[in-house]
Amino acid sequence: MSSLVEDIEYGKIGLPDIQRPFVWPNKNVRNLFDSLYRGYPVGYLLFWETGAESTAKTIGSKEHHNAPSLAIVDGQQRLTSLFAVVKGREVLRSNFNKERIRIAFNPLQERFDVSDASILKDKAYIPDISILWEPGFDIFVFADAFIADLTSVRELTTTEIGKAKSAISKLQGLPQYSFTTLTLKASVNAEMVAEVFVRINGEGKKLNQSDFIMTLMSVFWDKGRAELEDFAQAASVGGQAKPSGFNHFLKPSPDQLLRATVGLGLKRARLQNVYSVLRGRDAVTGEVDIEKRDAQFALLTEAQARSLNLTNWHHFLGALTLAGYRHEGMISSETAIIYSYVLYLIGLVDHSLDKQELRQAIAEFFFMASLTGRYTSSPETKFDFDLAQLRGIPDGPAYLAKLREICSTTLTSDYWTITLPSDLATSASRSPSRFAYQASLILLGARALYSPLKITDMIDPSLKGPKATFEQHHLFPRGYLTKIAITDLRQVNQIANFALVEWPDNLKISDQPPSAYAPTLHAALSPKDRPDMMRWHALPANWWEMEYQHFLRERRGLMAQLVHEAHRRLCGDVEPEAPVRVSIEALLANGETDAVEFKSTLRTNLHTGQVDDKMHLASLKTIAGFLNAKGGTLMIGVGDDGKVVGLNPDGFANEDKMALHLVNLIRDRIGELFLPYIHPHFDEQDGARVMVVQCEAGPKAAFIKDGPAHRFFVRGANATAELSGNSVTDYVKARFR
Repeated sequence: MSSLVEDIEYGKIGLPDIQRPFVWPNKNVRNLFDSLYRGYPVGYLLFWETGAESTAKTIGSKEHHNAPSLAIVDGQQRLTSLFAVVKGREVLRSNFNKERIRIAFNPLQERFDVSDASILKDKAYIPDISILWEPGFDIFVFADAFIADLTSVRELTTTEIGKAKSAISKLQGLPQYSFTTLTLKASVNAEMVAEVFVRINGEGKKLNQSDFIMTLMSVFWDKGRAELEDFAQAASVGGQAKPSGFNHFLKPSPDQLLRATVGLGLKRARLQNVYSVLRGRDAVTGEVDIEKRDAQFALLTEAQARSLNLTNWHHFLGALTLAGYRHEGMISSETAIIYSYVLYLIGLVDHSLDKQELRQAIAEFFFMASLTGRYTSSPETKFDFDLAQLRGIPDGPAYLAKLREICSTTLTSDYWTITLPSDLATSASRSPSRFAYQASLILLGARALYSPLKITDMIDPSLKGPKATFEQHHLFPRGYLTKIAITDLRQVNQIANFALVEWPDNLKISDQPPSAYAPTLHAALSPKDRPDMMRWHALPANWWEMEYQHFLRERRGLMAQLVHEAHRRLCGDVEPEAPVRVSIEALLANGETDAVEFKSTLRTNLHTGQVDDKMHLASLKTIAGFLNAKGGTLMIGVGDDGKVVGLNPDGFANEDKMALHLVNLIRDRIGELFLPYIHPHFDEQDGARVMVVQCEAGPKAAFIKDGPAHRFFVRGANATAELSGNSVTDYVKARFR
């Protein structure tokens, strides 16, 4: 082993681009050293004599000037790991970060471990065995120092001291381990070496189809593979001074970028077929056609220039933002991103579409693909089907029309009313429907539940804190559900039991039942905000009083409606509604309607001049009718004919007294719960004062106490009607379901 390590050190042995320059997890390295120490077989190494002109990579992160004469075809992970530990060198991880592999050794137990904080404090361990092979290392001085340190914390017998020194000596001699090596002669060409590598690794460690293609690229188009890896590396690391593909949606791997290139250049999704095509092998004779191979690589070269273009890449990623998605935590399928990028590139390159118009269509397509999990199962088969539908499209407008046709045939009316509510009946933390609902809230400009902050303004993927700015909160807290014997996490963690909140509110709510916290928060909202908050967060009326399973069913349906609304907004089918403000003059001019009623007084009978409870009841009936319907406005101080009579007939000392009188009436006769939904104020018209009582649609059925009876009224047309018996039950069931 020592000669192999030195050959790597001096550049005699190198790593061809057939394999990736990433090593095992540290636990694999630990196991390798344990096997070597115990004399277990660790397999053979296969080399290839490259010749003096070789451009093979060197192992580790240190650069060499000599061209390696031997390249590792099989066994790179083992040999790279040995080199890194014996020489104390850094290696590249799959995230492109450099790292030292530190393996610890316990001489008394003859045990290897991956070094960590606890091992660093444990004097029974050599925390980093690399020290044993440093230049000038003196094993006798080291062993004595190790024994002295260990003796300071525990007593050692003579036998233990001898065992520890013997184990250290045995470990230090580990480089003398003999490997079995095989070497392919320089006369073996690069293509055959690639074929050997694929066949060797086809058994044992399985390679996927992208590995095979990357192998071919290493042999026939080394620059192309290097470009893929360089782009992937730069896109995985933020904070760089120079432009890169870095983003907050995904850290693309070379494999994923390869799929984008292949999709654009060869119009294929199945990489299994691409390998044969790139080799130029005839499907019938099996012979390799060099011209055909070169032609396919020419297509790949042109396509890769487009797919790795930073302008194209970042403009496309804007489609995800348009679709309401903001960061990788909302992405359930990176494949959906890559395939959507392919469709973007095809529209851009093959049909010369306007970038803005194309990105909008891709945003709609990505929303559909992400929501439905289109590329979650058998993604290559599904995308091949999509590519087949787009093949032969004559021009750009037809291409966009076909993309939207695919979306519309997927998102049918049955999908919105049946499939999506069913998909939402899950507790999966990374459900496509969960993320689509969150994206929908962003598209619709929603605010966090019972919060003034917009969800989109609370999301900054570049910020990392101990808690997310907003988080999912159980509407029916887990602790409360446990109290009522609902402990199955599949029920507790249903998507429909979560809402986006600011985390301080989440901490305050704790395990209270919703009936203890929701009414107060709900009532604190303004009349304008309350309907929006209920719609955004798909909350049924009076949801805090619902039975849990009934609540989940109702909310799933409302969540599906919200996602449908957001999708229509994304596609331009819905225009934002402008708020309508109606002046007192307009209310008077339009007369009494289903949403407006006039009353001359609140308490005084104009015929007798006395306070009369019938007058109280008349106003309360109107208020209750509005609460039980769609809301409305009661104007006190206005006659049935629309003439303003003012407030003097009621004889209140001042307007504050009149407002307090009305509040007390509502509290005593209808219920305090409804006060937040009733908003009295005073205005002036024709030189007289008028009390304007604006009513929202109520959260539950409102009954009026009239002596021992509880009466139910509803507003319809320009009159308030009383319902009784089954009519009340039917109406309440329909209105407050």
